[in-house]
Amino acid sequence: MKTKSKTLIRADLRPVWLLGLFLIATVLLTACSPERRSDRIAFDGQLFRASAKKLDKQRLDFVVTVRPVSASMNGALEAGRHEGFRYCIGNFGTSEIDWVNGPEADDNTLQISNDRLVLQGTCKSL
Repeated sequence: MKTKSKTLIRADLRPVWLLGLFLIATVLLTACSPERRSDRIAFDGQLFRASAKKLDKQRLDFVVTVRPVSASMNGALEAGRHEGFRYCIGNFGTSEIDWVNGPEADDNTLQISNDRLVLQGTCKSL
């Protein structure tokens, strides 16, 4: 008895290869996005853009900028506090901060310009 065996030809596999390449490209492109909206935290029901940077050459001293303040002052203050915590934990492993101009300051003393809130603090080193 002779059995017939079917051999696959490259042309038969072309759709499978194309689908595989498409899936790989999709995964790579979504993994490279700089900011995932699902990772962002809402404060007072709003999403804020916040960043913390060292002040001068001292890494202990930092400045946080938050925008847009017009969305919610309370939310912007909490987003700034959160960003300060992230900065200190990431650099020094502690969330203790001495705020120079922080979220607990009076509204009259807060630095706001161009819809940006600026906070300043010092991380307490361990």
